[in-house]
Amino acid sequence: MFGRSIPLFRLAGFQVGIDWSWLILAVLITWTLSSGVFPYYYPDLTPGVYWSMGVIAALGLFASIVLHELAHSLVARRYHVPIRGITLFIFGGVAQMDREPDRPGAEFAIAIAGPIGSFLVGVACWLLLQGAVSAGAGVPVVGVLAYLASINVVLAVFNLVPAFPLDGGRILRALLWYWKGSLRWATRVASWIGGAFGIGLVALGVWQALTGDFVGGMWLALIGLFVYAAAQASYQQVVIREGLRGVPVRRIMTADPITVPPGISVAQLIDDYVYRYPLVGRRRFAAMICIRPQVHFRQRSD
Repeated sequence: MFGRSIPLFRLAGFQVGIDWSWLILAVLITWTLSSGVFPYYYPDLTPGVYWSMGVIAALGLFASIVLHELAHSLVARRYHVPIRGITLFIFGGVAQMDREPDRPGAEFAIAIAGPIGSFLVGVACWLLLQGAVSAGAGVPVVGVLAYLASINVVLAVFNLVPAFPLDGGRILRALLWYWKGSLRWATRVASWIGGAFGIGLVALGVWQALTGDFVGGMWLALIGLFVYAAAQASYQQVVIREGLRGVPVRRIMTADPITVPPGISVAQLIDDYVYRYPLVGRRRFAAMICIRPQVHFRQRSD
C-alpha cells in the first residue's frame, strides 16, 4: 500500500511513521479547522488564535489516530500477529500486519480494539473538557478539547460501519468466518459490502460537489474510491493466499532455468533468448535482464 515511510518514533515497541501523502491531510485538516470550523463555532477570535487552535487540534487528531492503531497493534501482539509498524497516510492510519489472523476470534478482537480505543480517547477528552470548563479555561482550550472529544467518537462510529476493510467490516468478516468456517467466503461477502459502501460514498461526494460543497464532496469521493479499491484488493489477496496454501515451492518454481553468458550482445540476447532469464557468470548470479519496452540492466557486484 505504501512506499518508504518516514520514521518518527517508537511507541510500545512499534515504529510509528508517516507516508508522504500524510502531509496533504495535515495541511487540509489544519486549514479546514482554522478557516472554517473554529471561526464558525467560536466567532470574534483573531486569525492567529484560530490557526493556533487548528494546528493543535490537528496534532491531537493525528495522536488520536496513532492511539487507535496502537490499540489494534497491542491486541495483534497478544494474538502473535506481527505488526511491521503504524503508518499515517492521507486517509488516516493503518497498523501494517505481516499476515492476517489465523482464526475468527483473533480477527474480531484485533478489529474491535481500534474503535474501543478511539471511544476511550474521546471520553478522556470529554472529561478534560469538563475540567477545563469548571476551571474557567479560555475559549481556545475549550474549543480544541470539544473537537477532540467529538472527533474521536466520530472516528469510532465511522470505523464500526460494516464495510470491509474498515474495522466494522473486519468484525463482520470475523462473525461470518466463525459462522461458515470459510475465510474466503466471509471475505467475499465483507468485500462486496465494502465495495458497495465505497461506491455510495463516491456518489454522495459527487452530489455534494455539484451542490456547492466542492472540497468536501471531492474528499468524500476520494475516500469512497479508496474504500472500494481496498475492499477489492483485500479479497484478491485472500484468494491468492488460500490458493497457494499448502503448495510447495518446487511445484511453481523453475528448477533448471535457462541462462546466458554475460559476453553476448543485446541483439544476440533478443534474437536467441526469451525474456527475463538470469545472466550468469562464473556460476554466480550477475544480473537480471528485463525487457518491457526496452532492455534494462541491473548489475550486481560480487
